[in-house]
Amino acid sequence: MKYISNNSNNPYYNLALEEYILKNNDITDNYFILWQNEPTIVVGKYQNTLGEINQDYVKENNINVVRRITGGGSVYHDLGNINFSFITKYDEGHLLNFKKFTIPVVYALEKVKIKAELSGRNDILVGGKKISGNSQHIYKDRMLHHGTLLFDSKLDNVVKALHVENDKIVSKGIKSIRSRVTNIKDYLNRDITVEEFKKLLFQYIFEYDNSPIIEYKLSNNDISEIEKLMRSKYTTWDWNYGESPECNYINFKRFDGGKIEVSLNVINGYIRDCKICGDFLGTLDVCEIEKNIVGIRYERDDIDNFFSFVDVRKYFGTISMDQVKTCFIR
Repeated sequence: MKYISNNSNNPYYNLALEEYILKNNDITDNYFILWQNEPTIVVGKYQNTLGEINQDYVKENNINVVRRITGGGSVYHDLGNINFSFITKYDEGHLLNFKKFTIPVVYALEKVKIKAELSGRNDILVGGKKISGNSQHIYKDRMLHHGTLLFDSKLDNVVKALHVENDKIVSKGIKSIRSRVTNIKDYLNRDITVEEFKKLLFQYIFEYDNSPIIEYKLSNNDISEIEKLMRSKYTTWDWNYGESPECNYINFKRFDGGKIEVSLNVINGYIRDCKICGDFLGTLDVCEIEKNIVGIRYERDDIDNFFSFVDVRKYFGTISMDQVKTCFIR
């Protein structure tokens, strides 16, 4: 496994770096990156951005907003949060197998005397509270897995920056996000800085992998292409906010595997436009479903037939086909 040194705190550059390495580098190599963002909300690939953020707070506090290429929910980053990325050759057995990538992180935490556990779809907990969320994306025969680690983040800002729907809070039997998350630093038996913790994390993840520490140095051409991708995609309104289609059907449902919101424009009984939002953890882009379902009759049998040819697991994670179909037709 090779590592890429990244000292940028620019969220637009950092997400462009991940995508560039995923789509352009040698498929025989695996890569590991540790990185941090200045105050930023990172929105899941399929989410409605304006519905996820506290717009007034974001504007008043100059918080960046950027969409990533992986599914899942919105997260708040600041310099007290550490992000980790694994970019590897895709193996069918790795699909939604978060353990392959989160167990090395749990091992690293145990080495600094913190007992962590895996929980739910994609979380790591310490003391029953969340310190990490994870998501994945497949591109051809490559996979990106990345996650967050709350080390010494301003947790009150997490609450203020994100708009959280009441159904999500109620479904988990709690009254606030703040009661569900915590910082790693609070559980350490000695006081260390975020930079010291990053070095320890790096050391123990490579120790777990039992591989030599080899650096992949970005070339001038690499950096130029990453910056080009950043400007053409990650800094644009179209990518980060986008326009929702006009619709005459909206359906929203929450399952154990995440939330799905479907907006359809149905004219003369046929689907003419489709938008799918949510925090589900699929690894393929649902834009393929949005595109291919256009022209289908808006009838239950036609919807059933359409989805009989869709590998739902790759698009919607652990949400079942029957559950997905209930979002498209009542």
